[in-house]
This record gives sequence, C-alpha cells and structure tokens, in this order.
Amino acid sequence: MLHLPVTVFTLFLMLLSFHSPSAGAASFSQREEEQIERFQRYLRIRTAHPNPDYAAAAAFLLAEARSIGLRDVSLEFAAGKPLVLLSWIGSDPSLPSLLLNSHMDSVPAEPSRWLHPPFAAVRDAEGRIFARGAQDDKCIAVQYLEAIRNLKASGFAPLRSIHVSLVPDEEIGGDDGAAKFSASEQFRELNVGFMLDEGQASPKDEFRVFYADRSPLSLIVTAVGAPGHGSRMYDGGAMENLMDCVEAAAKFRASQFDQVKYGSKANSEVISVNPVYMKAGTPSSTGFVMNMQPSEAEVGFDLRLPPTADIDLLKKRIEEEWAPSIKNLTYKLIQKGPIRDNKGRPLATPTDESNPWWSAFKQAILASGGKLARPEILSSTTDARFMRQMGIPTLGFSPMKNTPILLHDHNEFLMDSVFLNGIKVYEQVISALSSLPETSLHHNFQYLNSRFRKARMQCNAAAFHRGSLPSSEATFMHATSSAFTSQRKGKSFRLKVGEERKGTRAIAISVLGLMAVTLIVLPRSGNKYGSPCCNTCSAEESL
Repeated sequence: MLHLPVTVFTLFLMLLSFHSPSAGAASFSQREEEQIERFQRYLRIRTAHPNPDYAAAAAFLLAEARSIGLRDVSLEFAAGKPLVLLSWIGSDPSLPSLLLNSHMDSVPAEPSRWLHPPFAAVRDAEGRIFARGAQDDKCIAVQYLEAIRNLKASGFAPLRSIHVSLVPDEEIGGDDGAAKFSASEQFRELNVGFMLDEGQASPKDEFRVFYADRSPLSLIVTAVGAPGHGSRMYDGGAMENLMDCVEAAAKFRASQFDQVKYGSKANSEVISVNPVYMKAGTPSSTGFVMNMQPSEAEVGFDLRLPPTADIDLLKKRIEEEWAPSIKNLTYKLIQKGPIRDNKGRPLATPTDESNPWWSAFKQAILASGGKLARPEILSSTTDARFMRQMGIPTLGFSPMKNTPILLHDHNEFLMDSVFLNGIKVYEQVISALSSLPETSLHHNFQYLNSRFRKARMQCNAAAFHRGSLPSSEATFMHATSSAFTSQRKGKSFRLKVGEERKGTRAIAISVLGLMAVTLIVLPRSGNKYGSPCCNTCSAEESL
C-alpha cells in the first residue's frame, strides 16, 4: 500500500511519454536544440533558498539579453539581490507597455528523493528535463527571451515597448523583489499597461490562466490560563482555551472545504485555514513535564483569502468565535502583501470583452493552436499581486499543457517538446499584446459608457413601472451601491439591489450598471483609459 502512489505516478509518466510527440524518437532542429541547451544552463544555476546564487543567474540572463540586442539594466533594491530589467523599445514608446515577469529563485530540493540531481537539468530519453525550477518558473524566463529572439529575427517591430523583469525572492514573499520594484521610480517610468506573470501546468490539453491570486495571511493565537497539576479538571486552562480555538477554526475550515468537495466552488474560491504549528508544554530533560498543565499555549494558522472574501468579516469571526478575549485568547493577524488595489478594489483582472488586453491574449492563444481553460483564481500567491495592487491588469500564465503539476515537488520536470511549444505560444502572445493599438482601449471606454447609458435607461424604466422613478443621481447611485453576488453556474455577475429604504422601491439593475458606475464614480485604474481592474467591475465574467 505504501508503494501505491509511486506506482500510479510512474504509470502516469509512462502514459505521458507514450503520448508525447517527443517520447523516445523526437528530433528537433539545431535552433531548437540550442534553445533547450540554454534552458538547461539556466536550470543548473543554483538559485534555491536559503542561499540562491543570484549573481550567476543575473549574469546568465544579461548575457542572453545582450546576445539578442535588448537594453538591459541591473537594479538592486536590497544588497546581494539583483533585479534584471530588459527592454525592447516599441515604435510608440508613449503607449502603455507590456511587462513579462519571472522570478529567479526557487524552493529547496531534497536530492535523495529525486531520480536525478535536482540541479543537473538531466534530459532523459523521453525528453523530460528534471530540475528544480523547471516548471516554477525558470522555463518562462527562457521562453520569453527565446520568443523575443525569434520575433527579432523575423523582422517584427512592436508598437508598444516590451519589458522583461527577472526578480529575486518571489518564493519568500517578494519583499525585496517585486514589492520594492513595483513601488520604485524605475517601475513608474516603464508606464506598464499590462503584465504577464507565472501560472501553473495543466494536466489537460488546454492552457490554464489566472486572473487573481489568493492573498496569504498568518494567524497566531495565544492562550493563557492558570497552571495546574496534570490530574486536575478545571475550567479556563490555557490548553483548554486553545483547543476551543482550534475546534472553532476547524469547523469553519470544514464548511469551506465541503463547498470544494461538493463541487459548488473551486479550491481557490474558498478561504483555506490550515494549522501549521502548536507550541505548548513545560520542557524537561526528557521532553516535557507530563504532570503539569501549562499556563500558556500558542497555535499558528496559514490562511488564504480569495479576492471575493471580506477581511473585515474574517476579523470579526476571529474575534467572536476563534479567539474571543473572554476565554483569555489573543491573536495576531499578519497580512503578507496587498489584499486590495490602491483604489480599494479586489486584486483581480477582468477576463471578458471589457478588457482589450484579455481579448488580444485569448486570440493569440487560439492563433497559436492552443485553447484556454476557464479563467481561475490561483490557490497560492505570486508577484502578480503587487502589479494588481497598482491597478495594472495582470494574468498568470505558463504555457504547459499535458503536464503534471510538479512545482515544489520531488522530480520536478518539463518535457522538451512542451518547453519548445511554449516559445511559439509566447511569440503569438507577445506580438499580439505589443501590437494592441491605442484605439482598442479608447473604443473600449466608449463602449462601456454606451452600456452605462443603456443600463441607466433600463433602471429608470424598471423604476417607472414600479411607480418610483429615481429623481436624482444620488438616488441612482444609491441603487447601484448594493452588493453583487457571483453566480458560478450562470458564468456571470448579477447585481442585487437591496431592500426598500425610506420608501424607495427596490430597483433591479444589470451588472453593466455596476461596471459603468465603477468606471465613472470610482477613481480610474492604473491605465489612462480607465479600464476596470477587477472582476467585480466587469460584465459576463467567467468564474
């Protein structure tokens, strides 16, 4: 029984190799072999924590960029942690630019658990390239550069400037990498209009794309109480109070997980709560004093919030249910990065016709011969949140289909054929996004304004039939201030207006009204055309 998971995984790899066009007898051109060899060279640079060799990684990337003819600069927001910034200036550099992001660091690896040394980048007979970072995410850095190399060789000239940022420390929170970069003057000078960041592999024959991340938080709860003999039964002990906290959190966790089990929500759409440590007891020379109840105990939880979650409601639940002060419980809720953008909106990017960047991206994927899965919220967290915080639409995307998800796992690998196909996909994506004309964004704003006017007319008509025509802008805006609900089965957002207030009848208004109100009433987003920056602002949003 203990060997069953390994057997199943081995069979999966065998099936994958059988169906892969590169299995056993793949032949690639000399150029493709050189692209694979450059990928392997990058993988062999040890950038795993706790001691990533950033200097070697930066030197490699700078050399490759110069061989292509890109402008380059090495920034350093923290000592010993270079950030490589590459640029291909467009024919109209005044337009908002395209940014391609990848992180240089990786998580540690346990060599004894691998089939091949994790930093040897071994390519086996089936075409699997084994290395830490093969999927997460050194692959996309090399694919960006190789796609740009091919586009330059073909004579392509981008309309918008293209920038590539290769950042440190993503795996440990990004504080000295993307966080400081996004807040810097150098970043503001790039005038970024859209960013692509890392995604995840897809075991299916379709690419995954992510419009939001879950936000990470740490919750530490401390309990105090009177100490006592291990044989005594009394109320208010520290351990008893702490166990009450753990049970309350576990009950909430079960309610969230049940929604995933029953298929009503994806794993990334719920709040995850997982205990990660417990600290209690009185130490002794042999371990712990077993006949003494401690006066203090502590437990830590890892929490992940989807962009639709209300952190204030979570805090209220913690204060009232998980760690009430009446039980001598105190807590610290540590936020690890932004939860809302700089205008107070959810950190999410629209994936519908309201976002011309999305439309161009989707068409490029189709042009490359690929297909996209339904857009998702990423269960974990990436550097994309720092760009979304600035109001910049950002998608997480790694062109890896028919590939097992092995990031942070033993025997992480990427097929050579999947790597090479990803370069072709990026050629289509980069050329399409960098060629997006200014008029596309302008016409999009005009389209939203026209839909706003139509929505308002519908709202007035609905109110007229109910005998309560809104008499002012304030009345209309009051009607549109209600909460939205997400209807996952219908694949759309619908606005639900609140109950009657002070004699005003309830008004039913489409989500297009909410989208337009967000554009006109709230401050505009990071790009100068005011495109909405979150899925709560968009119509017919695919969840």
